[in-house]
Amino acid sequence: MRFIKILFLFIVFQVSAQQGGMWIPSLLEGMNETEMQSLGSKLTAQDIYDVNNSSLKDAIGHFNGGCTSEVISNQGLVLTNHHCGFGQIQSHSSLENDYLKDGFWAMSLEDELPNKGLFIEFIVSIHDVTDVALKGITDTMTESEKQSLISKNTNAALKTWPKEAWQDVKTKAFYEGNQYFLFVTERFEDIRLVGAPPSSIGKFGSDTDNWVFPRHTGDFSMFRIYADANNRPAKYSKDNKPYKPKHYLPISLDGVEEGDFTMVFGFPGTTSEYLPAVAIEHITKEFNPTNIAIREAALKVIDQKMKESDDIRIKYASKQARIANAWKKWIGENLGIKKSNAVEKRKEFEATFTKALKEKGLEDKYGNILPEFDRLYKDFAPINIKRRNFIEVFLVTNELMQMTFRAYQVEQALVANPENLERGKEVLTGQLQGIHKNYNAELDKGVYLNVMPLYGKDVDASIYDKTAFTNLDSALSLLEGDAETVIKNLNNDAAYEYAKPIIDEFFNTLNPEYQQKNEPITALQTKYMTALMEALPNARYFPDANSTLRVTYGQVRGYSPRDAVYYNPVSYLDGVIEKYIPGDYEFDVPQKLRDLYNAKDYGKYADKNGKVPVCFLGTNHTTGGNSGSPAIDAEGNLVGLNFDRVWEGTMSDMNYDPEICRNIMVDLRYVLFIVDKYAGATHLIDEMTLVHPKKDGPKSKKKKKKRTKRG
Repeated sequence: MRFIKILFLFIVFQVSAQQGGMWIPSLLEGMNETEMQSLGSKLTAQDIYDVNNSSLKDAIGHFNGGCTSEVISNQGLVLTNHHCGFGQIQSHSSLENDYLKDGFWAMSLEDELPNKGLFIEFIVSIHDVTDVALKGITDTMTESEKQSLISKNTNAALKTWPKEAWQDVKTKAFYEGNQYFLFVTERFEDIRLVGAPPSSIGKFGSDTDNWVFPRHTGDFSMFRIYADANNRPAKYSKDNKPYKPKHYLPISLDGVEEGDFTMVFGFPGTTSEYLPAVAIEHITKEFNPTNIAIREAALKVIDQKMKESDDIRIKYASKQARIANAWKKWIGENLGIKKSNAVEKRKEFEATFTKALKEKGLEDKYGNILPEFDRLYKDFAPINIKRRNFIEVFLVTNELMQMTFRAYQVEQALVANPENLERGKEVLTGQLQGIHKNYNAELDKGVYLNVMPLYGKDVDASIYDKTAFTNLDSALSLLEGDAETVIKNLNNDAAYEYAKPIIDEFFNTLNPEYQQKNEPITALQTKYMTALMEALPNARYFPDANSTLRVTYGQVRGYSPRDAVYYNPVSYLDGVIEKYIPGDYEFDVPQKLRDLYNAKDYGKYADKNGKVPVCFLGTNHTTGGNSGSPAIDAEGNLVGLNFDRVWEGTMSDMNYDPEICRNIMVDLRYVLFIVDKYAGATHLIDEMTLVHPKKDGPKSKKKKKKRTKRG
């Protein structure tokens, strides 16, 4: 296979040149910079990414590996989504201090709460190492041989790459393995909770409003980065000081209006924009529906129990949100693919690709790709579905099955080597403690009864009455003794005895078969990417998301999800009050927020119409991982906080359509309004830089840039 070096290439099927795409920030000069400026941006590529001077990228942090955050003050104050900080907010909550229900605001540095294990990572620099990674790769190698050599090459590069002692390095594959980049990073591990609104604001609308517009959710939380005496990353210490950033984002009080430029800067997780039609059809018609059914069955039990008990509500809040999020996303993804006729359009594109192969004499080289995809997916589909269904039951929805799964892994380690005993006990003890911290056996039994029949196995509810795993102390007692005794204890447990044959099947049959059948698809996808660029060389290609730093640009735009319906691009506090249902799990509104609304006590955070904006829509191409990403205006100021997409637009992970794909952002004026007028945390407002770019013009930007450079 021939590997092609890529710099500024982009294609999105059925997408205009100015919409869609997740761009590598170090490669924006040229066409991307021109496109951004044609959409209204006043930023240069160097304003966004600069190794030698402070730039926007220095304010963008990867939040705990799954979300994005941004620095908004010269004292290391960080903003991200409420749902990104949800686990930390929950961990500090109790019936006595219910921060989920009541919110939390640290009124001094001493009140800020440490979070074990939480980190924020910044990108120092990005380097193309494709030539190094692919050195020695030939067409005659098998896929496993290629990956082995690539790993050897990149590991060697990581060992010798110049960096500071407190920095780290990693490599990532792009364009289906056609290109490789190396990232120098700095990871801060002393991150403290500063503020979070109550869930009635931060999660307003909950599942009903999730993935839809109009949205009225104040989905934000605030943390602070602490560093050592040299302003470098350090583990938690009471001696650490607030981090002095290389750059922080000023906040615009002028807000947005339709047609304004927006740039979302963050760490998008995973997309699959170059799938063949047969893969999209498999995912939306076969794969998604089975997993939707399993999560829906679990949610019926969890939602009901959370409504009945505050204790269970606190314990299961984070789990419920995690399960519900993907469940509703998959439903919207299926709807969007159908509405946009994506499968047929992809087939039309494939006909264009096939024609190009003929015209360029490339049929012998690449003509087998699409027929081979059809053959491989037909064979792959059943095992892909069954394997994922197992994961949904045993690792996502049912906690007893998850505990047996983790115990099985320890047993296998002990069988392989009894000397693994102490390490195995340590790992499993931590896992059991983590689950039992927020566990209710009665609820979990209800989930088991609902989801297990969907996996197709016999259901035996009596295991909940016989097992030791539903009580932490008795579960830990199974780990007492030597390796032989621990193995015997596990196998005598009713739940473990029930689950072990199913888990055996996963490890010994399902997963190996999945790997065997997925490997040629992965290799063919790489070849397809190469073929696309060779057959259609004038197209522009962007790499799929892979949790690395990306820029996506667009404009504030409303949209029409269906005939005779149009959504304006901005929602307001009026809509929060219109949706208000006293005491409701999803739509209750705090008394103080209602009082502020009734008194029209909005401070400086209302727009020119005298209303408080809550959320707005953009055409930015986002996905999971972009949660918490800053929405940046034409001059580099913070105007919004990305947190969601419209329901039909969740298909953008496979098929971005500029007509219906929209990202949803919290307006920063609503964030400031809640922090200032609702929470009274004016000290946080005081440490931010608030600007009026539309009133003051570009001069304010020059002053701002000077002010935000370190030193």
